Amino acid sequence: MTPLADLRIKVFADGADKDGMLQMYRRPYVKGFTTNPTLMRKAGVTDYCMFAREIVACIPDRPISFEVFADDPLEMERQARMIATWGDCVYAKVPITNTAGQSTLGVVQRLLCSGVKVNVTAMMTLQQVQDVAAVAAGGAACYASVFAGRVADTGRDPVPLMARAVEILAPTPNVELIWASPRELLNIFQADAIGCHVITVTNDVLAKLDLVGKDLDEYSLDTVKMFHKDAAAAGFSL
Repeated sequence: MTPLADLRIKVFADGADKDGMLQMYRRPYVKGFTTNPTLMRKAGVTDYCMFAREIVACIPDRPISFEVFADDPLEMERQARMIATWGDCVYAKVPITNTAGQSTLGVVQRLLCSGVKVNVTAMMTLQQVQDVAAVAAGGAACYASVFAGRVADTGRDPVPLMARAVEILAPTPNVELIWASPRELLNIFQADAIGCHVITVTNDVLAKLDLVGKDLDEYSLDTVKMFHKDAAAAGFSL
């Protein structure tokens, strides 16, 4: 296993809880941040702009992505341009299609050509990666966010797909590949091994970093102790 300090991949914290984000900001291995409307709603955010501006004021020096929530392409573009004004490190997150399945590649291309940093999100196929590479070439900095965790949820192994995505994006240096929606800590090491640039990780998964390299016999004993303690606390009897 590659030591944590030797990982080449950049770890981005994924969430919308302000306290949790600031906690992750204090950890030097967290190189950036992502969020989305679903996470923001779950965290109880009601004022999108106020929340985003507060976060950027607290975290001004690391990449952070905020997502558009419009469904009309022109309105997506307007929102993306507004989001881009919030800070030099801010990326406007644009889904690969709208809810009708219509491509947003035109929006992405116009934004990148005008200097707006974009995070193209909700991608799951190699064709989508190829399409983003084609429109992003020569433009502003861009992330191609492939939801490898959701690919795995369908019973498919995401590792070969992500490895091929790395190859597709190699000739396009302004585009970095994100392994999005990881399901377990192991995904960080898998993503690093194939040369993926970034992985977005929720705080609950990041909390498991303390377990990296833990002796398995010791971990086994800790598990036995946990079961015994909880059974006693519950007052179980047979």
